[in-house]
Amino acid sequence: MAVIETNNLTKKYNESSVVNNLSISIGEGQVYGFLGPNGAGKTTTIRMILGLIKPTKGSVNVFGMKQSSENRSKILKNVGALIENAASYPHLTAYENLKIMRTLTDSPYDNIDKVLKTVRLDDVKNKLVKEFSLGMRQRLGIAMALLRNPKLLILDEPTNGLDPSGIHEIRELIKDIPKTFGSTVLISSHLLSEIDQMATNVGVITKGSLVYQGTIEDLRSKGEQKIVLRTDNIQSTINILNENGVAGKINEGCVEMNYFNDSILGKIIDNIVFKGIKVYRIEEEKTSLEDIFLNLTRKEHSL
Repeated sequence: MAVIETNNLTKKYNESSVVNNLSISIGEGQVYGFLGPNGAGKTTTIRMILGLIKPTKGSVNVFGMKQSSENRSKILKNVGALIENAASYPHLTAYENLKIMRTLTDSPYDNIDKVLKTVRLDDVKNKLVKEFSLGMRQRLGIAMALLRNPKLLILDEPTNGLDPSGIHEIRELIKDIPKTFGSTVLISSHLLSEIDQMATNVGVITKGSLVYQGTIEDLRSKGEQKIVLRTDNIQSTINILNENGVAGKINEGCVEMNYFNDSILGKIIDNIVFKGIKVYRIEEEKTSLEDIFLNLTRKEHSL
């Protein structure tokens, strides 16, 4: 069963579409990376999923229930969310903030210590939040979202503004959540490197439209692979490739050809060397995940 499913979800402001016919599906137990440039419509989509704003058209189902005023409370009791910046009382301690949240959400009292340990704030639980770093405040926000043992955890740009150390802490924390809490996680970000290291599945959105949905591995497979040779006689190398039915082209003083497995490539190199040509370098090049992402978000069509 899909934990979240949207169907042609659309949100317009003054006839301008912020989210356009968006259909995504997030399965149970996934860490789903909702990826796109700033202003792509990620936060607006999340607000519609949570029932904070109404779609112009289309629908949202969460836990198999349509997101509506009638079902909103039933849905949200099993959802934890951190939208943009973590909200807390700076003049209170981390523990006191969680006590207030526990009362508001009617969560088990024992969960306070559990979530503090999970986000690694148990040793500073009696420290005032105003003395926390930005990364510590973000971890406290995640602790608040986890307090009710949610079936679904939604995190909107949780690493925004953090230094590399803080980003690493949040990343490692999120990766452990499905195993520790059994939660499905939806995390939005404009940082491909972060999603790549956390997510099992990804949806890429640009200008309000979905341009890719699938696994990280399938996204990688959209890239091109090629073999690059540097020899002491480029034109003769091209001629030998052509004689053996291999297409090659010259680019920046090297010969480029399609990707081959080791066995076939070995035979090609043997033929080149047999003709007395020196091979200085053999490189395998593959389109980076970042380039794939940039190509997707620069184009209107989807893969």
